[in-house]
Amino acid sequence: MRKLTLILLLLVAFNVTNAQQTTPQRYNFSLNEAIEHALQYNYTAINAGRDIEISRQKKWETTANGLPQINGTVDYQNAFKLQSNIIDFGGTPVLLTFGTFNTMDSKLSLSQLIFDGSYIVALQASKAYLEFFENAKKKTDSEIRAMVTNSYGSVLLAEESIKVLERNQTVLEKNYLDANQIYKNGLGEEESVEQISITLASVKSNLKNVKRLREVSLNMLKINLGIEINDELKLSENLDTLSKNNLQSVLQSNEFNVTNSIDYQISSSLVTQKKLLLKLEKSKALPSLGANVNFGYNTFGNTFSMFESNQKWFNYSNVGVRLNVPIFSSFGRNAKTQQAKIEFQKAQTELTETEQMLKLQFQKAKSDFDFSIEEYETAKSNLNLAERIEKKQQIKFKEGLSTSFELSEAQRQLYSNQQNYLQSMVDVINNRAALEKITNKN
Repeated sequence: MRKLTLILLLLVAFNVTNAQQTTPQRYNFSLNEAIEHALQYNYTAINAGRDIEISRQKKWETTANGLPQINGTVDYQNAFKLQSNIIDFGGTPVLLTFGTFNTMDSKLSLSQLIFDGSYIVALQASKAYLEFFENAKKKTDSEIRAMVTNSYGSVLLAEESIKVLERNQTVLEKNYLDANQIYKNGLGEEESVEQISITLASVKSNLKNVKRLREVSLNMLKINLGIEINDELKLSENLDTLSKNNLQSVLQSNEFNVTNSIDYQISSSLVTQKKLLLKLEKSKALPSLGANVNFGYNTFGNTFSMFESNQKWFNYSNVGVRLNVPIFSSFGRNAKTQQAKIEFQKAQTELTETEQMLKLQFQKAKSDFDFSIEEYETAKSNLNLAERIEKKQQIKFKEGLSTSFELSEAQRQLYSNQQNYLQSMVDVINNRAALEKITNKN
């Protein structure tokens, strides 16, 4: 009985633990909170951080090549067949066997690089290598900010569209019931009922589609945030407030410092790397100098007795210096140097092109942002007009002063302006994010 009770308790504990592990997490984010979460947990951001750590380890690996190196070796050889030779002793040939069947050597070596131009350049290159990945991480973070902003705005757009379509559906359903009742009473035409029915069906279809799009957009945002798709996510901001907060200009003036752009910094880092590669090829024509110290013991025997107490070990030690002077390579080094020089020139040209392209992208991004603000104001004004027109048509239709076709046209115009207004708010948010990405302002 005790064993059965213990088993049941273990099963209950396991099920509770398993349920806790599979329980979806709950999140509630503003846009800024979502961005901060993504910068830490986005999958691409995590790997970009790992690339920086790899480059740091690579830098230390390069540095260690110029520091003292200590190596210990143990060699054992078993000569199962010894080398023999015939020696002439006073006209009498004698067969002699050389060596012993067992040989063991234990050695400790210390080596130190004294001078090598390639090593000095490699140290500089490792620093540039690390800087490149740090800039790459900044670019990744910049792209994540823009990506999360776009995804966040898409979800808000879908949510606001659902609210608008549901309101439109409610109004149309009431219009349909009123028109149908008027038709049954013999005071209206069947065409009026059919016209409203067509508009209502279209709104219902759009509503279903937007609800599906909302789920897709929400899941895309979850992936960008680095959370599970099954987790619960709520957005604490609404589209209207968020768009109004983004209406102000990103810059105090139209001046754009291209050197602040991450793309420019990455391109500049590539120029530095190519320059160091050119320097590396040139350094290969310089002499290199190194030193080493060896200390060891060896022993010999016809039987394997190396670890016996009476086995004799013989000490040896030496110190050496090695100077390597490149003299003539049949112009091979010169060819490599010229290749590196051309690659350096290409990188400089690409940097100039990047600078010009960034200036153009800034002009376009600034123009798009300014245009989105103008479109927002226009869409807001047009929506107010469309709402007034639709209300007037509602009154006229109820009083029999306008047809269902005129009412439907007013409603379609209203629905179009509703979507234009919602889209204009999203465009303000996204275009500001694009401008911030280029100017590197967060």
